[in-house]
Amino acid sequence: MKLKHLLPLALSVFLTFSMQAQDITENRFGKGLVNVMAKDSSYSLVFAARFQSLYSSQWEFPHYEEFESGDSNFLIRRARLKFDGFAFSPKLVYKLEVGLSNRDISGTSVYTGNTPRYILDAVLKWNFFENFELWAGQTKLPGNRERVISSANLETVDRSLVNSRFNIDRDMGLQLHHSLNLGPNFLIREAFAFSQGEGRNISTGNLGGYQYTGRIEALPLGDFSDYTGADLSREETPKLAVGFTYDHNANAVRTRSNSGTYMVNDIGFHEADINTIFLDAMFKYQGWSVMVEYADRTSDQPIAMNSDGTATGAVVNVGDGFNILTGYVFKNNFQVTGRYTTIELEEEITGAGVETQYTLGFSKYLVGHKLKVQTDVSLNDYENNIDNSLMYRFQIDFHF
Repeated sequence: MKLKHLLPLALSVFLTFSMQAQDITENRFGKGLVNVMAKDSSYSLVFAARFQSLYSSQWEFPHYEEFESGDSNFLIRRARLKFDGFAFSPKLVYKLEVGLSNRDISGTSVYTGNTPRYILDAVLKWNFFENFELWAGQTKLPGNRERVISSANLETVDRSLVNSRFNIDRDMGLQLHHSLNLGPNFLIREAFAFSQGEGRNISTGNLGGYQYTGRIEALPLGDFSDYTGADLSREETPKLAVGFTYDHNANAVRTRSNSGTYMVNDIGFHEADINTIFLDAMFKYQGWSVMVEYADRTSDQPIAMNSDGTATGAVVNVGDGFNILTGYVFKNNFQVTGRYTTIELEEEITGAGVETQYTLGFSKYLVGHKLKVQTDVSLNDYENNIDNSLMYRFQIDFHF
């Protein structure tokens, strides 16, 4: 039986068994399709599903003259099933998330067994002592804030160009998380990760070195929902979170650290140490939200070489980027957002110049982030004035 047939069958059997064997404690929109607790409280399960329906259209106009071409498409941007809860003890929690849309499972290669990449998250989180948690499995690395925020909780149609060029995404390994209260309203959070360094769903083993990630965050004005977009709760007092991440991928074999194309050469793979730093902040107050991010990526050997010293054509995505997003939520849950993003890759290495994007967006939150309609228009301005373009997007986000 093919996997595409086995997955729905296994899911149906699993849910049927769970609903028959357990007591349903909660079942309302936005809290999951199924929410169960074992009779002996030995485990819990929340099962949820979500999808995003996207329409996008883009027109090119070199030198800011007349539109030369345009294209548009309808797309199921994301379609996902999520399972989470605890096992044996509330101190041991789990998360499993699988993707079903073409965009979710794309990126197949010989290094993923030439199969669709269904698994997004498969991770256990063990609160083994006080405020310490040990994570094991595949999940997002503690990288830039915009990436760690779930795509279901964004205040824009999608993430920025800074994220798409520099994020360190998901990987398999171990993470240690800790939080510390320095006072009644001052919170510090730290995270350290040791991972394989080649991204998610790799099945061929480690080809290069390993990846090491460290992150520290300070919340000097008290805890708040700093990993969701938009100030839907309309914070009564100012709230601020500031974070810094340093990531080192030793002997990396991909152009974007643990993502991008493989740097294949005549003897195997070109290996390069890749370092990425992120500095970000989130501010919320009475409906206002501001998120700022800066990313910088460097490498000791950014140009992939063959054994004879000739270039293979692959290069590490080195450079930096800056992104600022601000928005205001009116009392009727209608939001206006504005975003400015600029990317500057090292032109002598990557062949790319400065890219700037200006975005104006609108959102209507019908049931918070669980049911919302979002739209935006973006101007992409390239330094060479050749590939300038205008992009429009409209998206409906539905989340049980």
